[in-house]
Amino acid sequence: MGVTPNAALRAVRMGLLMSQDDLARALRDVGIPGASKRLVQRWEAGTISSPRPLHARALERVTGVPIEALGFATPVPVARVSGDGRGGHDVAPSLAGSSPEGAAARPRAGVNAGARGTYSGVWLSRYEYFSSGREGTYTGLHYVVLLQHGSRLTVRSLPGSSDSPLMMDLEVDGNVVTGSWNEQTASDGYYRGARYHGAIQLLIEPTGRRMVGKWVGFGKEFDVNTGPWELVLRDASTSKSMLDQYNRPASQDGG
Repeated sequence: MGVTPNAALRAVRMGLLMSQDDLARALRDVGIPGASKRLVQRWEAGTISSPRPLHARALERVTGVPIEALGFATPVPVARVSGDGRGGHDVAPSLAGSSPEGAAARPRAGVNAGARGTYSGVWLSRYEYFSSGREGTYTGLHYVVLLQHGSRLTVRSLPGSSDSPLMMDLEVDGNVVTGSWNEQTASDGYYRGARYHGAIQLLIEPTGRRMVGKWVGFGKEFDVNTGPWELVLRDASTSKSMLDQYNRPASQDGG
């Protein structure tokens, strides 16, 4: 059985505009003296499927992302106090966890990755939702880094594009993309740092440069909220200079 690269960890690192050396240095700064670029490379290559618990806690501290969302194939026993989860927008607490990284998100054999070959690059994410508390429709905008490995698409927002970090874990089957989304709202915003999550399905246009579909999430009155969502390719490069270029508020994007 082959080794599967950890695209989620790589996407988070790139979304933070960190090189492998930068991540290793940050881990050393929080108390992991043996952290090195080689260790980060082995994590991202998938040759280490589960970090040590001490390393896992350090990764959470440096990235701000729970270890379950960092793409490791083997669960890591890290003790923590769980917070309330929420689904959809304007919704009540849910027992569901954050975005899955388990078997449902792994690629299936024989899945066509699409005519374009790869969808990796910088994309503009745009979705709409209705806020019952404000009685209006609002738009969420992010520049995101999308990395593809086989049929699996890992999406992480660039930190400067929005004050509400966004994650998506998707699988492509022909021209259909299906998966989950997870957003941590701004602590000083209207939703006061609440975490929202749900499912999403998109259709890829023939050009391979746009994906259009809908998100879904549970509402506080035991209903199901939904709304439109699209991803529009801005550049196929994921170089450091390109990520720096798009590490700015996505609300300024006029396209």
